[in-house]
Amino acid sequence: MTAAARGVDATSVAPAVDGRSARKASTRDAIADALLDLVTEGSVRPTAKEIAARAGVSLRSVYVHFDDLEDLFCVAARRQFDRVAPARAPADDEGPLRARAEAVVRRRARLFEDFGPIRRATELQAPFSPTLRRLVHNAHAQGRMELARVFAPELEVLPPAERRRALAVIDAIATGATWDLLREHHALSPRDAQRTLADALVAQLESCR
Repeated sequence: MTAAARGVDATSVAPAVDGRSARKASTRDAIADALLDLVTEGSVRPTAKEIAARAGVSLRSVYVHFDDLEDLFCVAARRQFDRVAPARAPADDEGPLRARAEAVVRRRARLFEDFGPIRRATELQAPFSPTLRRLVHNAHAQGRMELARVFAPELEVLPPAERRRALAVIDAIATGATWDLLREHHALSPRDAQRTLADALVAQLESCR
């Protein structure tokens, strides 16, 4: 039986449904943002109780809106990827080697600085979550494809086996783990860390000629 047949004004039902949907989406976003905030502040694996307190919701609400903490972490990770999307604009693949290397490093440095805590937390959780493993795998694959495109003039002249090895080396140089090593363990400034990575990329690619 339709709403009209039951004597119910359908126009009065839709706004209520829309309002509930909006509140549900708002609560989900608040919970995901609370997780991201806690991770950014250094809590790599916050508890559901901590997340609920930060979001200003009940502990029950966390599990009403998400199947479990893995589900919440996946949603939060995707949300963070969307936040940093503007910084993922394609790096320039034209110009001298040094200019291309600096452009790649400059772009990645912004991502590493802005996305570092959630990236590390995601990689920590990935072994226990097929969804997060796919996210991490896809992120690494996109990074390799970018390097292969930007440095195609240097890589494509190499024999296939040597090309794969050279790509693997520059991929290792330009990862978040290497950035963390330079910034945290060697205490380099962002500017010096960028220069170091660009130097390493140029040196490696020039050695392949």
